[in-house]
Amino acid sequence: MIDILLRSTSDGIVTLTLNRPEQRNPVSDPAMIDALCDAIEAADADLSARVVILTGAGSAFSTGGNIHSMQPGGGLVDARPIQTRQNYRRGIQRLPLLFEQIEIPVVAAVNGPAIGAGCDLACMCDIRIAGESARFAESFVKLGIVPGDGGAWLLPRVIGFSKACELAFTGDIIDARDALACGLVSQVVGDAELMAAARAVAGRIAANPPHAVRMTKRLMREARTATLSTILELSAAAQALSHTTPDHAEAVAAFLAKRAPQFGRG
Repeated sequence: MIDILLRSTSDGIVTLTLNRPEQRNPVSDPAMIDALCDAIEAADADLSARVVILTGAGSAFSTGGNIHSMQPGGGLVDARPIQTRQNYRRGIQRLPLLFEQIEIPVVAAVNGPAIGAGCDLACMCDIRIAGESARFAESFVKLGIVPGDGGAWLLPRVIGFSKACELAFTGDIIDARDALACGLVSQVVGDAELMAAARAVAGRIAANPPHAVRMTKRLMREARTATLSTILELSAAAQALSHTTPDHAEAVAAFLAKRAPQFGRG
């Protein structure tokens, strides 16, 4: 039986690969949602894990939902709208809620099309790096549906309201360079260099004190919706904890001694 989600770990970097290339890595099926949630939760709970890289096997990052499951009786869609609503809530909507809760940074290495729910999955990640063949589309309207996985919340926070509306209302596909121009991704590299570029970013993250990185991510996430006064209070509390950590003491000592710091793994 094929493992639908591949996992590997090296130097504190956890790489997760959606592994249904023959179907272009759909993310709406219960088995994939369960596997991805389990792997992300495990990485977040493992304090020796510093960062996650998420990518897709084959020629696509993820083309989103499984079209067959969108037909009545296909698993996602039920003849009763109330049951379909529950299927979304108990299914793919678990992903954005989980990605919002975790503290371990996640880098998306977008190796090909990221369409519909695949685009939203990339938006759930903290950093997005695209290969030249990457394509993006918030294409739900093309199927006569809406972003059922939280895309209406995710996409405007990544690229701004106006551009998000343009993509969501038209369903247009944009290439990697256009994605870079609108801030959907932070880098575009050659397809052959994509994983090396993602690992380079992940490595720079992993080189920092892990507790400080996780607390910084929490502050960055909270700051998107909280008031300044709330963030200042959270920052003061996090900073008070940070000053007591061995990693902070090691960082100061290494700086004064002009040597490379050695941070803990948990």
